[in-house]
Amino acid sequence: MTVENHLFSNSDSSQTNDSFADRRNPAVQRNSPGFERRQFSDGHASLSSEAAELGSAIDQYKLEHRRRYISYEEMLSVMKSLGYAKPSQA
Repeated sequence: MTVENHLFSNSDSSQTNDSFADRRNPAVQRNSPGFERRQFSDGHASLSSEAAELGSAIDQYKLEHRRRYISYEEMLSVMKSLGYAKPSQA
């Protein structure tokens, strides 16, 4: 008996090896429509409309680029894509 079979051969469990889904398999993740593993996807509800827009844009950037964390340069890029521009000093 292999280690994998031993781990999933609990006689009290009704779950079989056929129903096991390996969440670490990138092929499974990419092919699942709407797949999202973030815990706090509704975390923008208490923010102002501008902050919620920025948060959503950053979340979208992270999903598109498969990044968990972004750098300051990437955040600035997202902000500029929303129309942010540093005010000119006169």
